[in-house]
Amino acid sequence: MFDFDQYLGFLAFLSILTLGFWLMIFLITFVIPYWIGGALIERLQEIRAEKKANRKVNI
Repeated sequence: MFDFDQYLGFLAFLSILTLGFWLMIFLITFVIPYWIGGALIERLQEIRAEKKANRKVNI
């Protein structure tokens, strides 16, 4: 059915495919939400700092 070289190539293909699949799952479930959440928190802190600075200027 398979020669040994074809078998190794097939195993390499399956391992690369599996690694890519799990990498995408990891990125979608952990990295991207963490990145978006951090950006939102940082933006909210900037907005609060701007409001605080505007209040000090107006007083």
